Amino acid sequence: MDDGGFLQSISQALESYTGIEGILGYLVIASCVFLGHWVMNKLTERHLEEEGRKEASKKGIAHKLDSDNADEEPEPPRNFTAEQLKYFDGKVDEKTDENKPVYLSVNGTVFDVSDGRDFYGPGGPYELFAGHECGVALAKFSFDTTHLDDMAGCENLNFGEKEELDNWIQKFTYHRLYPVKGRLIPQDMLPDPNRLVTKSELEANNGEGEIPKGYAAAPIYVGAGEKCYDMSFGGIQFYGPGCGYNRFAGKDVSRALAKMSFEPSDTENTDVSDLSEKELKVLADWIKTFEDRKKYPCVGHVEK
Repeated sequence: MDDGGFLQSISQALESYTGIEGILGYLVIASCVFLGHWVMNKLTERHLEEEGRKEASKKGIAHKLDSDNADEEPEPPRNFTAEQLKYFDGKVDEKTDENKPVYLSVNGTVFDVSDGRDFYGPGGPYELFAGHECGVALAKFSFDTTHLDDMAGCENLNFGEKEELDNWIQKFTYHRLYPVKGRLIPQDMLPDPNRLVTKSELEANNGEGEIPKGYAAAPIYVGAGEKCYDMSFGGIQFYGPGCGYNRFAGKDVSRALAKMSFEPSDTENTDVSDLSEKELKVLADWIKTFEDRKKYPCVGHVEK
């Protein structure tokens, strides 16, 4: 039997069974519709994937739809003090004459909302929140400045306000895809700057220890002069594991900084009594950079 006779036989059998004339034609049409629908779905999925890839690229999202397309490693999450966070208000940096990024904190999670500069940057309706903890203000739909920088207040919200706070976090994270930069550490969670940091404690905090509750990164202690600073507050890319100044992590490196030296004879030696006036000035400049420009928090005095 040829193909034409075979198809005719099938058609006659279907018509006899269903009582519908020309049912084979209907089945062919239905199959074509199904196939067309399947193809359109695949094309739509591919289009959405491509649009998602373009959007991710545009926003600089760290994760990629295809791992083979990853260009560079995202910045590691860091810790922020309230003073450090204030810098990221989106205004023009007087030193570089460029716009600063726009960061804000929601219940301690620091987001980079620079892609929403029209809303959170200078002149935007939410510019008041830039560079601040604003969880309470967002939860209460309030522009009252007394609700800014009140991270502890997030624990005292009522049920409805806590739900609204969660909604904002979900929106920033999954809808707007704002990058998370780290965690805001309240002043009362920072170590007492007047305490004594022993050598053993200094060595233990080299960036490879456990991450304290509420922190985004493990502490990285560096001693300079009389004080000890925590470089996990913005200096991970310099002092963190595998980075250029990591050999300073967990040590009093006053001598090494003064002499601009990586030699073990200097990095392992805490004696500064024989430094020249010029070297002491170099050390003072380093300390000034730590305190005034980087604003690394002082976490105590180094035991000598």
